Amino acid sequence: MLGLIKRKTASVKDELLSGITVAMALVPEAVAFSLVAHVAPLVGLYAAFIMCTLAAVLGGRPGMISGATGSMAVVIVSLVAQYPGWQGLQYLFVTIIMTGILEILVGVFRLGRVVRMLPQPVMFGFVNGLAIVIFLAQLHQFQFKGANDIMQWVSGSSLYVMLALVAVTMLIVHFLPKITRLLPSALAAILVITAIVHIFGLDTRTVGDLASTAGGFPKFHVPDVVLSWETIKICLPYAVILAIVGLTESLMTLSLIDELTETRGQENRECVAQGVANVTCGFFGGMGGCAMIGQSMINVSSGARRRLSGIVAGLGLLAIILGASPLIAQIPLAALVGIMFMVVIGTFEWSSFRILHRIPKIDAFVLILVSAVTVFTNLATAVIVGVIVAALAFAWKSAKHTHSKTYINESGSKVYQLEGPLFFASVSSFKALFTPNEDPQDVIVDFDNSRVCDHSALEAINQLAERYDAAGKTLHLKHLSPDCRALLSKAKNKVEVNVLEDPTYHVAD
Repeated sequence: MLGLIKRKTASVKDELLSGITVAMALVPEAVAFSLVAHVAPLVGLYAAFIMCTLAAVLGGRPGMISGATGSMAVVIVSLVAQYPGWQGLQYLFVTIIMTGILEILVGVFRLGRVVRMLPQPVMFGFVNGLAIVIFLAQLHQFQFKGANDIMQWVSGSSLYVMLALVAVTMLIVHFLPKITRLLPSALAAILVITAIVHIFGLDTRTVGDLASTAGGFPKFHVPDVVLSWETIKICLPYAVILAIVGLTESLMTLSLIDELTETRGQENRECVAQGVANVTCGFFGGMGGCAMIGQSMINVSSGARRRLSGIVAGLGLLAIILGASPLIAQIPLAALVGIMFMVVIGTFEWSSFRILHRIPKIDAFVLILVSAVTVFTNLATAVIVGVIVAALAFAWKSAKHTHSKTYINESGSKVYQLEGPLFFASVSSFKALFTPNEDPQDVIVDFDNSRVCDHSALEAINQLAERYDAAGKTLHLKHLSPDCRALLSKAKNKVEVNVLEDPTYHVAD
């Protein structure tokens, strides 16, 4: 499969056919993700059209498909649930505009590569947590409002019918690609389930029971909120989370396509494109979005390599919105739930179970931690927590590698040959290496096999100099970089510095 993707060359025919296929594949997931976010289907469809088209035109990764996604939907639902109705929808649009502005700033200040610097355990935990959250969100479709607006679980024959339809949907999505790829499996499943429901007159809920799907071309609309500090306090935290989640998933997808096609995308340009698309979504009634791994894989495996396929997909989706919105209302909810269950199965990193006992314990802990935090808080918090824990674990591990070899040279001076990095986590170990009261009159600290990494390390060296100065002994610092020497001379003029074959690294100060 990977070989076929790498050998594929782009053609106009491939681009057009792939774009049409992707357009049809975007419809069911856009509707499903809008239901996850508790917004009208058109809000998801508009977002898919805008994200797909603008990201294709402006983005840094030709061939990548963007649209409404589950990762952003599970964040949006918290805002919409907190402020239900018209007010919540307006807050959502403001939040999406803020999200886009933040993404543009990330691209303008060339921070795109930083977003991609996530440890593998964090990535696994991210996708596993996302899959679990999407799965839990589908359980709401098995509930309905009963007496006094109390949510009740579907039961009896209605439950059996819905479960059967969900199961048939999942079977179609799983097995159809093994037979033919002429029609997207998700779309085929929707067509079959809708036909079954109407032919046999099955009593099951449809998309039209939840919200109207009637709509035309997206219209420009300034969010109906008072732009105040109170509004910013409500929307900005969600915007930060959405920007982190959206850029993380987008740049993860970009990296995957880079690897599959043996080409190189532009991270910062993609950040700006995602931002422009999200700002546009906020002003035209879309729920925002980011790159989509599944649809992007469909696109590149179909031979698409240019921007044309994404543009065709976006315009094709618009044609569906304008001409087929009444048909979307007839889609049974069970079909969308089945599709989302398959998205969950495809998203979850099942290999993480196989490697848990083979990877370092701290990596396994980070993987599980990120998954759990995702479920109980949100994706952005989980990623931040995972990165912090992974970084601290790395610092702790690196600190244990700091030690020294000591010997007396031909001049009678004691030499400390340092090994390993010197930074905040290894400062305590560094200080414990030296015995000023027991050492001879002349002491040399050789940094040839070490590296001074931060301000904590510089302070530790200065304090070491003070200890030897208080003991009335001479300290030489050998193979210390010029920038370190300059900083030390400003802080402690009493230090005698001998520099031979200076290294050229710079202190991260």
